[in-house]
Amino acid sequence: MNKRVGLLGGTFDPIHFGHLRGALEAGECLGLDELRLIPNARPPHRGVPGATALQRLAMVRLALDEGNTGRNDIRVDDRELSRDRPSYSVETLESLRSDLGDAVTLYMILGWDAFGGLPGWHRWEELLGLCNLVVLQRPDFNPELPEVLKDLLAARCVSDPADASAHYGQIICLSQTPLAISATHIRELVAAGRSPRFLLPDAVLDYIETNGLYQP
Repeated sequence: MNKRVGLLGGTFDPIHFGHLRGALEAGECLGLDELRLIPNARPPHRGVPGATALQRLAMVRLALDEGNTGRNDIRVDDRELSRDRPSYSVETLESLRSDLGDAVTLYMILGWDAFGGLPGWHRWEELLGLCNLVVLQRPDFNPELPEVLKDLLAARCVSDPADASAHYGQIICLSQTPLAISATHIRELVAAGRSPRFLLPDAVLDYIETNGLYQP
């Protein structure tokens, strides 16, 4: 069987348990051999992050060190941080294909809100030629999709993860444990002098406090 590698990109400003739990659940449901967290350097669809690229990378590494205790199936991939321009997912997938070869099956993990904005992404129509998309759905937050994505789901969606056997081109929708955690809320709590403890790993919170991140 081909190696199956999951990819979860994001600003991770900061990384929190919502990110980590979603990645873990996708990995278990799809039987992934490896899962990579890929911090964005300059995300094209968001404002300037509150922490630098290197600080966000450090927080992701701390989160994985604390949560995995020796596991090697979840790792950080810092390839986007070497770019001096916005991070485009299609280019990251092309880079991974070049490094890992065509025999590896790639699964790009997205939240439902990110999937809904897919038509605004750079060269978005090419994504399914490079990977399968894994869309994490929350029972409390599944807004309406544009028509072009409804048509795409009708043509490409696989309802049972056990049927997700294609090398690329499929969309797998997975139910996600509803965790009402957002990086925005964590930054707001820190800026207000309130504690975000239990929303993110302790090692990440310690790093935020030590480095004075997200202060007003």
